[in-house]
Amino acid sequence: MARISDIEKAATLLRAGRLVAFPTETVYGLGADAEDPDAVARIFRAKGRPPSHPLIVHIGGAENLGDWVEDVPATARLLAERFWPGPLTLVLRRGRRVSLAATGGLETVAVRVPDHPVALALLAAFGGGVAAPSANRFGSVSPTTASHVRAELGDAVDFVLDGGSCGVGVESTIVDATGDVPTILRPGGVTREDLEAALGRPLAVPSASRVRVPGQHPSHYAPRARVVLVEPEKVVAEAELAQELGHRVGVFLPPSFADAEVKAHAAVEVPGSMAEYARGLYGFLRELDRQGCDLIVASLPAQEGLGLAIANRLHRAAGPRPSA
Repeated sequence: MARISDIEKAATLLRAGRLVAFPTETVYGLGADAEDPDAVARIFRAKGRPPSHPLIVHIGGAENLGDWVEDVPATARLLAERFWPGPLTLVLRRGRRVSLAATGGLETVAVRVPDHPVALALLAAFGGGVAAPSANRFGSVSPTTASHVRAELGDAVDFVLDGGSCGVGVESTIVDATGDVPTILRPGGVTREDLEAALGRPLAVPSASRVRVPGQHPSHYAPRARVVLVEPEKVVAEAELAQELGHRVGVFLPPSFADAEVKAHAAVEVPGSMAEYARGLYGFLRELDRQGCDLIVASLPAQEGLGLAIANRLHRAAGPRPSA
């Protein structure tokens, strides 16, 4: 766990316009001062991220929300009070403190309060907002440990705060709270069911959003290996066929499958609980890359609870890759 001296060093670097990777309950973020456009621009260069893709601004508490947005509708205030600190991001009208560089040029800003003691200590020591996407190359698998960050970004990040493994493992849920009817723009660590219970009404999950937010690129959260999604009962047959065609195949193995059925393949066993699955998802993908797989065969979980977020990440991991 990060020491107080490490947190003070990280805060000093943020004030100097440098980049700091830090843990949250979801994934590790690559942070810069949200009010410093030059520092924010360094994030985009380090990640190879298009500058039109907005970042999430992390703040120290719900009581600070009015400092960073133009207005706070009643619905947004209710959600902030219920789910912060936690894996929920609210999209609201941008306040003047937020650099347009951090919003991708939009007049909306994505804001959240992370639920991690190191992240909260850093935000308190820094005293401002920290713009931070996931601390990895654009489009690749998100990092859930400090070692993932160091392996992928190296010297592109000035300092890495080590806060252990991330407890949730998938990114925050993003909710557009700018209008009268809140809409889920990206499923994540707060489930649709929990949001609906808090609001007392159903929420839609649109197939396409009118608001640009993180994680909407067709290919995202992707390992080096190509990902193929099939029905659960077809995982083994698809893997065996791909192996016959010369692929080094990895599978996401449902617990009900016998080891003998996949003994010829690299495999990770998906835990029975959705919370465990989400926590380990990106580690599973990285492990199959480490084993040298060029193809990963997986099936989608039921799209309810955290399964909705897991399915979203797997769909994007399997999305069309940019041509070389």
